[in-house]
Amino acid sequence: MRKEIKRTVAVCMALITAAGSVTALAMTMGSGDEIDRRIEEVGKAYLDFYRNGQDEEYDMNFTSAAKSSGVNYLAAPMMDEEVSYEYEAAESYEVTSPAANFFIDASPMNTEEYGSVHESGFVSPVSEPFSTFGADVDTASYSSLRRKLLEPAAYDEEDPYGSYYAGPDDSAIRIEEMMNYFDYHYEEPKDGERFGITTRLAKCPWNEDSLLLMVGIKAEESREKSNGSNVVLLVDTSGSMFGFDSLPLVKKALNILVKNLGENDCVSLVTYAGSEEVVFEGLTGADQDEIMSRINDLEAWGSTYGEGGIEKAYEIAEKYFIEGGNNRVVLCTDGDFNVGTSSQAGLEELISKKRDTGVFFSCLGVGSGNYSDVTMETLADKGNGNYFYLDSEREAQKALDEEFESTFFTVAKDVKFQVEFNPDEIKGYRLVGYENRKMAAEDFADDTKDGGEVGSGQTVTVLYEIIPSSSDFEMPSVTAKYGKKAEDETEPGEFEGELLTVSVRSKAPDSDTSDLQEKAVFAEDMEELSGDLSWAAGVVQAGMLMRDSEYAGTSSFDEIYNRLKEDDEVMDSDEKAEFLFMLRYMKKYCESRNADGIDF
Repeated sequence: MRKEIKRTVAVCMALITAAGSVTALAMTMGSGDEIDRRIEEVGKAYLDFYRNGQDEEYDMNFTSAAKSSGVNYLAAPMMDEEVSYEYEAAESYEVTSPAANFFIDASPMNTEEYGSVHESGFVSPVSEPFSTFGADVDTASYSSLRRKLLEPAAYDEEDPYGSYYAGPDDSAIRIEEMMNYFDYHYEEPKDGERFGITTRLAKCPWNEDSLLLMVGIKAEESREKSNGSNVVLLVDTSGSMFGFDSLPLVKKALNILVKNLGENDCVSLVTYAGSEEVVFEGLTGADQDEIMSRINDLEAWGSTYGEGGIEKAYEIAEKYFIEGGNNRVVLCTDGDFNVGTSSQAGLEELISKKRDTGVFFSCLGVGSGNYSDVTMETLADKGNGNYFYLDSEREAQKALDEEFESTFFTVAKDVKFQVEFNPDEIKGYRLVGYENRKMAAEDFADDTKDGGEVGSGQTVTVLYEIIPSSSDFEMPSVTAKYGKKAEDETEPGEFEGELLTVSVRSKAPDSDTSDLQEKAVFAEDMEELSGDLSWAAGVVQAGMLMRDSEYAGTSSFDEIYNRLKEDDEVMDSDEKAEFLFMLRYMKKYCESRNADGIDF
């Protein structure tokens, strides 16, 4: 019966969103060569995840598209086998059963929540010589954007941005998270240092009046120094986790995670819906079969008492705390808390109080339609953890297997950046991204101020657009009356050619005192735009175009595609090939927005 139901809904959704082919998009970017074929192949593999999702055993006929249409899927688990559907002119259809009688409206309804992002503009180093912010290694914004772009294409490739689908929210596009999704080739840390620091400087590809500065750090490797892991899996099993891209995807992800744990690692599982429940506690990685069996038995049902689940998870994490080990709560949810503390202020206060326990708090987000990105970002940020959005099994494999050590083994906490610009050499500068991570200059050396966390071997990437003093770019000037240096305080020409100094502060995971690393950048460091810098620049350009940024300059999707497809790693990197595939849909989205005058 369930297979018949799934087929019925699949037919309805097919009528609502007409099917097409990826190749039907008339783009000017592909030439049909080997690279283009690889890009197409990798991209289609992602689309297949959503196409096949309708046939998942756990999906019981509610696709991601149906959820975003306003279906009352809290009632779905209550339905018995006697369910009938009445389709009405591709605009609505009715579901009835003895246990549930509710209406599905095919008009768009999207209750996803994102924190606001206000793009940074140029500032003068005369008035603001310091740029200070906390590190960010989260990548959720990138995979969430990928879902927003490619999930509609899986259902309607001819017109993925018709009236049925809303486009990405501007505030959902955090450019620093897009950059940090990719691996870069940075200097390894020297003996006694926590990070290797790399800087690269070239002409900006979207603004002939400016330069582009890349600052990259790479953390030391640390897993062999750990005494083991104490992981508490905290899983949302409420009704909102019913779809194939929610709880079923979480189960697959956690099975991947468990396979990376050993006999010295401790694992516990807490679930929450109407109330919290301890499924098991204190098992070891040697009990993998039992752990995975208990995970696979989870079912979605009821309301969402997230506060109780968080409290219980921390309680168990503290009970099995491993000194010198990796102690972490891993929350898996769509962020939709509706029982107990659910406000951003309340959740922030709850997690901040728990931060001093030494237990890190990481978030794995899933689902769509009612997804609360702002909740997940807040919890991970205040809990000294990291935040991932799982839009597919492949993303789960990347975050929990391929990057397992950097995801779960923190080597530095409260990581902060501060860049000081020389006003004699620099007319203006603009930090690209990190809008939600900015800090006061005085907070940099204040060890009571929270920064970001970085995992074993992990990299962090930062870009600045810089206006050199020789540029014709017009920058509003500022004249200072107070605080001028005496003429004999600095020797003439002492810092000539020195553009800026990069400073990085960080703490060991079990320390309250930070260490400082510094590196100066000089005009003579200029090079051609290539390699890591070219790739990061292309990702930033795409993000600016998607946000309709006033700073995008001469950027175009065609130029980005044609430049980045020459990257030596595209043929070997699924991530890079997939990004180039996404560019096609970014272009389609922006064309639809501009042509129709629709403010997505």
